[in-house]
Amino acid sequence: MNPTKEESLPYPQEWEDVAEVRVFRTSQEQWSRLIGWRREMLRRGWKLLRVQTDRREMVAVFGRTRTDLKDK
Repeated sequence: MNPTKEESLPYPQEWEDVAEVRVFRTSQEQWSRLIGWRREMLRRGWKLLRVQTDRREMVAVFGRTRTDLKDK
């Protein structure tokens, strides 16, 4: 049985109604090495909305509201 798009998203579908959402997947080891990249995402206005472990990988969800995007 294949999961539907909604079931496979690491965030609630409703988030897409109000924000642009990006999902980043990496190993737990790599995640700890990517501090500079994460800082750059925050500097560019992306907010870290959720981090979770999915099997053997880290799943990070970044988002910017539609209002933030219009202001740029």
